Amino acid sequence: MARGTVDGVGAAGAALGDPQPQYLSHREILVVLGGLMAGMLLAALDQSIVGTALPRIVSDLGGLDQLSWVVTAYLLTSTAATPLWGKISDLYGRRPIFQAAIVIFLVGSVLAGLSQNMPQLIGFRALQGIGGGGLMAIAFAVIGDVIPPRERGRYQGWFGAVFGVSSVAGPLLGGWFTDGPGWRWIFYINLPIGLAALVVTSLALKLPSVRREHTIDYLGAGLIVAAVSSLLLYLDWAGKEFGWTTPGALALVAAAALLGALFVAVERRAREPIIPLHLFHNRVFAVGNLYGFLAGVAMFGALIFMPLYLQAVKGLSPTQSGLAMLPAVAGIFTTSIGSGQLITRTGRYKIFPILGAAILVGALLLLSRLQVETPFWQTAAALYAFGAGLGFTFQTITVAVQNAVEFRDLGTATSAVTFFRSLGGAIGAAVFGAVLSSRLAAYLAQGFGDAPVAVGGAGAVDANNVQAIQALPEPFKGIVLQAFTHALTDVFLAGVPFVALALVVAFFLREIPLRSAQGPAQTPAGASPAESAAPEALSVGV
Repeated sequence: MARGTVDGVGAAGAALGDPQPQYLSHREILVVLGGLMAGMLLAALDQSIVGTALPRIVSDLGGLDQLSWVVTAYLLTSTAATPLWGKISDLYGRRPIFQAAIVIFLVGSVLAGLSQNMPQLIGFRALQGIGGGGLMAIAFAVIGDVIPPRERGRYQGWFGAVFGVSSVAGPLLGGWFTDGPGWRWIFYINLPIGLAALVVTSLALKLPSVRREHTIDYLGAGLIVAAVSSLLLYLDWAGKEFGWTTPGALALVAAAALLGALFVAVERRAREPIIPLHLFHNRVFAVGNLYGFLAGVAMFGALIFMPLYLQAVKGLSPTQSGLAMLPAVAGIFTTSIGSGQLITRTGRYKIFPILGAAILVGALLLLSRLQVETPFWQTAAALYAFGAGLGFTFQTITVAVQNAVEFRDLGTATSAVTFFRSLGGAIGAAVFGAVLSSRLAAYLAQGFGDAPVAVGGAGAVDANNVQAIQALPEPFKGIVLQAFTHALTDVFLAGVPFVALALVVAFFLREIPLRSAQGPAQTPAGASPAESAAPEALSVGV
């Protein structure tokens, strides 16, 4: 493995207390990747396995209006915890913190599998999310530690393989468990994978150590959790319980704004801020994270609600709906690997977020035209386009931001990318869940007229139970299926403005030539010092 620590990199660097990158050889990188991919498989599998089971979970536990919170609770805590994990890993080292994240994730998984009602499931998913927030952020931070930016595209195929395998296996396993031993096994399956990940990371994930004085910004972490929670509760509750402009709803908005302002004030004075505000003076960091936030809002539209369309409207089993999601997987897989190879060859990345956003706009418009009788080939084409847009989008932003910041901020900057993308996803899940609940109730009322209808289960229709919907006699079944379809197409349309804005933002992303192990990036004309301040990369011998 690599020899030496930061203390041995050079007298100047050590004197300044500024860690320098210690890039590894190809053989060493492959060993480290083995440990990272074992942990990342947990988080990647969780993202794809739960969606297929959600309709059955709702059928068993009730609470269609809380469906989005099964995902939102995970995203909320993982979003809030992500920058904290990045900071802690900067201070205490990547491997022990990565393993701690795995353990917390496994505890949350077991408890989620034991849930007896929807509030319990949502709460335990939140605990699971605390661990999940560290899995992705720390893995990508390690990649930034040991691989030069110019070479990272070369290894994206390995991570594409993890996401590809998990994206294929996730829906299939989710469907198989849901149809077979039960949906609880979508959480229990994490145990053997997590234990294997702990073993592999203990043996393979050996990294150069970094010694720094440290303080943890717990106050900042608490404020950002409270601010985001207030905003998400407003989006989820306002339209149903309070109304959008009632005093209770506006109190949540005011709390989110006040807590957000307090967070900024605390971060200005914190010795080790969770998100150093000086990073926002870096144009690549600021623009890249705004883009990731907007794309993240739209991302969960298809990932959460397409299985509901496939099972509730098209009548597919969970296993069949998992198979039906494979075109999206193929889209992610092909464009993620293809863009990674092109980035390595050309050293350019700006075109890919632009292409990704443009394709996502088209894909969401196609999904918004789905009908009860839409043939599967049209659905598959829209899903493939959606996956292709995502594949062009997220990894390129991570590479761009890592290339633009100073090495000492690498872990924090990388976790910030994951934070803003997950924040967008959490807000998107809450917004789309509110759209689905409100529009479905409206379409059901419109379809049934004065007949007794209830989304919650009492009355003529139990919209929580997808199996019961398929068993309805005509014309009731047709009315409910049309209502579901119209509500879901409204969900996809709600994502279009966010991605369209992301497309505009992508044109403002500054392109800085990617650094290699042989030397620093060349500063383009007009680039700010912060955007070209990353120190010269150092090669570490064996």
